[in-house]
Amino acid sequence: MEDFERALRRIEPRLQRWLGFLLLGKKIEVRGADNLVKAGPNILIGNHCGSFKDVAVLLRIRPRMIFFTANKLIFTRESLDGLAQKHLRRHFKELGPMLNSMLRPLKTRLIDFVSGNVTSVGTIPVALESSKREAMKLCEDYLRKGRAIVALQGRGRVHPDAPHPYINAFKRGPAILAYVLYKEDGIVVPVTPLAMFGTHKLWVTPGTIKVNVGAPMDILPHLSDDFSKSIEGFRKALEVRVKALFLELIGA
Repeated sequence: MEDFERALRRIEPRLQRWLGFLLLGKKIEVRGADNLVKAGPNILIGNHCGSFKDVAVLLRIRPRMIFFTANKLIFTRESLDGLAQKHLRRHFKELGPMLNSMLRPLKTRLIDFVSGNVTSVGTIPVALESSKREAMKLCEDYLRKGRAIVALQGRGRVHPDAPHPYINAFKRGPAILAYVLYKEDGIVVPVTPLAMFGTHKLWVTPGTIKVNVGAPMDILPHLSDDFSKSIEGFRKALEVRVKALFLELIGA
């Protein structure tokens, strides 16, 4: 932990400047900030429809060091540059290549900063299209050491044709982590549900990003002799809770 914390302290001034740049034009409003767990093992789980802005928001409101699970492609300069170009094409269509050229000096500095520091602050690489076993084992290790990990659900964008455009169906991973830590170590890991709205709006577009943090939940009410039933019960409960938090944000 000390090495990760030392690395974060070293880059914190630059990190805050970049967060300001990534959230340009946006204000942040947080409900339920007292529900953020300030010590001990914790999983933060929420919707992920705003790409890099979701990460930037959580880094701005964190009360402690948090460790993200992240696409392994952000760990190298070349692959992260490819993701950045893809992001610009997706959101700005035919203007994407032009913006890529215009922003190249700043984009290059940001890519160098992220790819050059993402490992040193303990980010957990995830291969999105293959086995997650290695990432899961690392998450288990972090939780046993009392760390807080972030497991956002989704691919970082809105899906207009989905049943819930802003909240993808939750994966089983966080529920499995909570189950394993309890069964193997007797650790009841608090899982903090949160919903975000406004991160999907284009970068530099003025607006307010709203965050709603719910009270921590745990695996205990969902435990049974059936592993799959236990996992599915907790997975579904987390998804339902985040959807409810989201509806509170938009006043539905």
